[in-house]
Amino acid sequence: MSESMTGFRAGVLRRLPLAIIIVVAIFGALFLRDQVGFEALAAHREALAAFRDAHYAWAALAFVAAYVAVVAFSLPGGTVASLTGGFLFGLFPGVLFNVTGATLGAVALFLAVRAGFGDQLAARIDASKGRARRLKAALEENAFSTLLTVRLIPAVPFFVANLLPALVGMRLAPYAAATFLGIIPAGLVYTWVGAGLGEVIERGETPDLGIMFEWPILGPLLGLAALAALPLVVRALRRRPPLD
Repeated sequence: MSESMTGFRAGVLRRLPLAIIIVVAIFGALFLRDQVGFEALAAHREALAAFRDAHYAWAALAFVAAYVAVVAFSLPGGTVASLTGGFLFGLFPGVLFNVTGATLGAVALFLAVRAGFGDQLAARIDASKGRARRLKAALEENAFSTLLTVRLIPAVPFFVANLLPALVGMRLAPYAAATFLGIIPAGLVYTWVGAGLGEVIERGETPDLGIMFEWPILGPLLGLAALAALPLVVRALRRRPPLD
């Protein structure tokens, strides 16, 4: 087999996981959006609770696996998944299951994107000159603090925060750590709302997810984000030239 054919096959295999993710994500966006909403959870809540009561360990494993798939394949229903974790397992260990599933799914997507395009794109940026290279260098130096800050702010789309670090060549360990720690506060809020979901459903109401943007919740999240960004500010101040 020629060297060019071997390289072609290696490139195809490297991009195969990302191609599968894209196909499944498109399928989910087209056909699953109406199947994973709050109404679906309300309709199946009794069956889910019964399965949890009969097979708690399997229910926990199945839930985490489903959450991993939702995040890794960028499927609709991430918020409902977090609510389901609270509804089925309570605030704790529900928040642990939610955060673990979201982190593992984000890591899977990160690895697929990095294998498909990240390494090559990072190498091209390194070989280039100008703003792109400086931006990549800044992200590498402050990767953990930057991503942690982004994760703590609920206004930043989770999908976007999963893709960009892989495209600029961020290392896996700080990516996973910043993701796990950064999504805990919002995960706590959504799990807490989910833990009281049974009563909300019984009243025929829908959960108030706008609570995330109310000041008693958003304020502390912004405070944590500012704390996470503090190392970036300190480094920037240290690099400022002294005033004459």
